[in-house]
Amino acid sequence: MLPKLALVPLLISFSSLALSAETDPYDIVVYGGTSGGVTASIQAARMGKRVVLIEPTKFLGGLTTGGLGATDIGNKAAIGGISREFYQRIFKHYSDPAQWKSQTREAYFTKKQHGGAGSEDTMWTFEPHVASKVYDDMIAEAKVPVVYGERLDLKKGVVKDSTRITEIIMESGKRFSAKMFIDATYEGDLMAKAGVSYRIGREANAEYNEKINGIQTTHAKSHQFIKNVDPYVKSGDPKSGVLPGIQTDGPGIEFAGDKRIQAYNYRMCTTDVPENRLDWAKPKNYDPMKFELALRNAEAGDARIQWNPVWMPNSKTDTNNNFAVSTDYIGMNYDYPDADYATREHIIQEHRDYQLGLIWTMANSPRVPEKVRAAYQKLGLAKDEFLDNENWPRQLYVREARRMASEYVMTEHNCLRHVTAEDSVGMGAYNMDSHNCQRYITKEGFVRNEGDIQTKTRPYPISYKALRPKAEECTNLLVPVCLSATHIAYGSIRMEPVFMVLGQSSATAAAQAIDEKVTIQKIDYTKLKAALLKDQQVLELVLPPASANAEHRGLELDKLEGIVVDDQDAVLVGFETHSSATAPYVNEGYVTDGDTEKGQQKATFKTMISEAGNYEVRIAYPALPNRARNVPVTVVSADSSKTILVDQKLKAPIDGCWLSLGVFRYQAGNEASVEISNKGTEGHVIADAVQWLKIPH
Repeated sequence: MLPKLALVPLLISFSSLALSAETDPYDIVVYGGTSGGVTASIQAARMGKRVVLIEPTKFLGGLTTGGLGATDIGNKAAIGGISREFYQRIFKHYSDPAQWKSQTREAYFTKKQHGGAGSEDTMWTFEPHVASKVYDDMIAEAKVPVVYGERLDLKKGVVKDSTRITEIIMESGKRFSAKMFIDATYEGDLMAKAGVSYRIGREANAEYNEKINGIQTTHAKSHQFIKNVDPYVKSGDPKSGVLPGIQTDGPGIEFAGDKRIQAYNYRMCTTDVPENRLDWAKPKNYDPMKFELALRNAEAGDARIQWNPVWMPNSKTDTNNNFAVSTDYIGMNYDYPDADYATREHIIQEHRDYQLGLIWTMANSPRVPEKVRAAYQKLGLAKDEFLDNENWPRQLYVREARRMASEYVMTEHNCLRHVTAEDSVGMGAYNMDSHNCQRYITKEGFVRNEGDIQTKTRPYPISYKALRPKAEECTNLLVPVCLSATHIAYGSIRMEPVFMVLGQSSATAAAQAIDEKVTIQKIDYTKLKAALLKDQQVLELVLPPASANAEHRGLELDKLEGIVVDDQDAVLVGFETHSSATAPYVNEGYVTDGDTEKGQQKATFKTMISEAGNYEVRIAYPALPNRARNVPVTVVSADSSKTILVDQKLKAPIDGCWLSLGVFRYQAGNEASVEISNKGTEGHVIADAVQWLKIPH
């Protein structure tokens, strides 16, 4: 069962007001007090609309107040409106020296691995209770009535008149009617019960001509096994069954769609301050078999610390998943999006039990190296956070559930700006980010993870049409969280500050539809755009070149001869750091191994050869003294696989960018590949682009 959560005292009077008036029609009903729901309700109130915010739990803010204090966004200039106001208030809070209890502000920002300061008036890292206070203050100032602890009746919860929702019904029997509705939940329950089309899982690459959707066994990145680990209950005995969470029927067809979704976890708030730190306790229902995979991985020699603590103010962390076996409960959430409440509560409890059990195991088991155990013992849950939930985060990180299927679907082409939405209501700017979706057994009999994608984007507009259902399905509903996007595009959009932006934009659109007495599909976008800009929303962000000097601009792909594969289209294992600091480079920059995890990172550039012949093969990289001088680059051709050592300290001789690796023969229909590895290197290894130039007869 979920723990009982306390009401926020500041909002009791508003909640009471809403409960006494639930049968009266509102202008706007917002269902779901996530970050998007909070900003939607505040915006509606600021626009003079009668609004009510209904939150099924007893707290507001979703992940923003639930442990995710290390804000994920990418280019922060893409964030405006109420979303930016939130981060400005965070900045103001931490500008007060009295708010720093266990360290000074200056000490925090000189500590390694902190989440970043933001700008002169914003701060993007924070403690959970501070985020709650900021949201509570903003809700109170806007005088938004909040109804806590009311869940939509999943059988009869939506009443419609043709394509219009007239009222929604809670499990308690309470009814809320309105002119417009906004579903701001992570699950999309209101959307689904209103008869709006949606999808769960991954689309095949072919459906939208994408490259990094669907099943991706060859695109495994850093959250992967680096040692061979036996998946069977009894090592080496397939008849004994497999360890929990491992698929037995293989990963599926490469690039095909499936119903799997990226893994969930909790973003823990831990601390290393002894007087505020709880020791990890062994869960009462501890099942050692759930952690056998983690122990075998440690015994196989993977001594990496399998989590990622990012430092927040006051010596606390936002601790996330990392590496092969970590806090992500891979493959155990497939039923969650469409499940009833009881099933979801079971899944939520299973995730909590798994994560607590895993950490206790890694901190205490003698099968774990002492150095690793010590790292886990150094941190513990913060005693002064989540006081109403045994110091455990109140919100499971539902990274992906239902996604609306509207007339406009955001795809990876939007994220790469190959396609640009002309009706922007906000910007996305984060990597296309999918956590692993499954564990499977290789043909050699070892366990591997599948589904992890980390591909850079450019700041891109999000279409208004992606927030609204098809007109034939519903005409007075907006969906800023479970919006219309493919799995991989949603992986970029699904960031808390973006949900705040889209929640505000949805409320603005809903208010405009009320004023114009039209459906949400027929509002005047020109007027919507003007209103959004007036409220300081950012609808477009075109980044200038790094310098006015042409040398510092990326070489344009479509102007290069031959076949060119850029790093954004390479298959990357590691190489997670993107940069454009040193020119010249191809397209928008290059990736680097960060001079870490030597022998574990590689970038593979592949293409199909349509015309037989001899080709000169070149690689691009920007040279610097901190580069590696012995980078192994392997070229696979029709005749051989040849490895060449490249000194990336030396400036590439062709246009200061390209180095020729030689001439190689290919047959028509051959797959050509070049692999850049960091094995045996000292210094930073760069992977930018590979070029194949056909040699004339």
